[in-house]
Parts: sequence; C-alpha cells; structure tokens
Amino acid sequence: MENIFNLKNVLIYLLIINLIAFLAMYIDKKRAKWGKWRIKESTLFMLVFLGGGIGGIAGMYTFRHKTKKPRFVIGFPAILIIEIICVIIFFAIG
Repeated sequence: MENIFNLKNVLIYLLIINLIAFLAMYIDKKRAKWGKWRIKESTLFMLVFLGGGIGGIAGMYTFRHKTKKPRFVIGFPAILIIEIICVIIFFAIG
C-alpha cells in the first residue's frame, strides 16, 4: 500500500488549504463591506492552523482585511513560523 503522506500529496493539500484560506479572507472582506453574515475569526485561524498560513497572510494583506487586529497580524505569521519549525524538526529527526 502506498504511503498517502508522500511529497506530492502534501503539496497538493497545502496548495488547496492555502487557496481556501485566501478565498476565506476575500469572502469575509466582501461580506464585511456589505454588512452580511461573516466567517468566524476562529474559522480563519483554523484554516491557518491546518496549513493555510501563506494563503491567510496573503489574503489579509491583498484585501486589507484584519490588518488592524494584532491578533491576526501577529497570530497568522506566528502559526506559520511554528509550523515551519515543526516540519524542519520532524524531517531532521525522521
């Protein structure tokens, strides 16, 4: 049986989760402008926590959304950095 955690599958997953995070920031910004239902902040953080840090940060600055909230400006990059460190440690040990 093939290992599902091969490089190709991981890269596909990261591409998809980052696109979703980027689009979530776009959708939330548009809904904020129109005064409609919003995406929960916890959902945005979960997308970043699940590997969508680059997409979340790119969306935040592309759409100028949540850029005045330190929780996002510091939190998104902090999660991304911690995840990168964990991956480096994982591959260094394994």
